[in-house]
Amino acid sequence: MIRVVLPAHLRTLARVSGEVQLDVAGEPTFLSVVDALEARYPMLRGTIRDQVTHERRPFVRFFACQEDYSLEPPETPLPNAVVKGDEPFLIVGAMAGG
Repeated sequence: MIRVVLPAHLRTLARVSGEVQLDVAGEPTFLSVVDALEARYPMLRGTIRDQVTHERRPFVRFFACQEDYSLEPPETPLPNAVVKGDEPFLIVGAMAGG
């Protein structure tokens, strides 16, 4: 079971509160987590990644075990602590401006 923390606006869109728990088939990767998230919550399609290219949206960041994985390839395996459920996978809405 993968624990996923969404930013407030995506929790509102998905109509969830707190963490989301997902079963991910096969080896858990960043791609498989987002696939599972969009399958369970179709209203999130296009909010985290582009629907055509599947590239991460510019102001969306991925964190695991206090490290930024946003620029890693989507096929990168999740850290063991996230796979075990000890740590959550965080999807964060980045802020811009000065």
